[in-house]
Amino acid sequence: MWPVCKKELRQYFSSLTGYIAIIFFLILTGAMLFVLPNNILDFGYATLDKFFDTAPWILLVLIPAITMRSFSDEYRAGTFEILQTIPVTRWQLLSGKYVAALLVVLTALVPTLIYPYSLQQLSSTGGIDTGGTAGSYVGLLLLSACFVAIGVCSSSLSANAVVAFIGSAFLCVIVYSAFSAISRIPALEGGPDYYLEMLGIDFHYRSLSRGVIDTRDVVYFLSVIGLFLVITHRNLVKR
Repeated sequence: MWPVCKKELRQYFSSLTGYIAIIFFLILTGAMLFVLPNNILDFGYATLDKFFDTAPWILLVLIPAITMRSFSDEYRAGTFEILQTIPVTRWQLLSGKYVAALLVVLTALVPTLIYPYSLQQLSSTGGIDTGGTAGSYVGLLLLSACFVAIGVCSSSLSANAVVAFIGSAFLCVIVYSAFSAISRIPALEGGPDYYLEMLGIDFHYRSLSRGVIDTRDVVYFLSVIGLFLVITHRNLVKR
């Protein structure tokens, strides 16, 4: 697994793909928090709610851009057949590519830890909600892991990287917010609306943002990751 992971990381950072993704994420989140109108400095209250509300939508574009070439380029260049001849199993190949993409995303998230530190230092009284902030970061990490699994799965379906990007972004939107949107239909109120909302990532992400790490939320995220990785493995077997 690790040789594949290191190969993928070299690919990400030998070109501009990894650097552009990280810089894009940091500039956009930093501008939204501290520069653009209605930023947290104008708000006058030490909270990172705006960051945790907008970060998933930025990651909906960022992560598909990172993962779209995971398998698509291998199919297009004909190197996937060569990978079948090296002494690694399909699960090791899949795990290496998944972990490498996730590490790139984590590299973009780690510098954002300066945001809660800055707010804590700028706050005149009280400070930020450390429990809620820690829970939100755990939720953001698990959400990113789910999006990476979806992106790698989409990349395994097509030899066209653009198609893989569009499919990944579409699936991420569906899994993240579609169930929550459907649950708000008036005809479903008082019935299956709560259970429909529970199927979406948004519900469990907001639950973790309250600062309580519920086992049910963690199991949900792990189940989504496992589901898409199993689908990806089946796609590789068919190839």
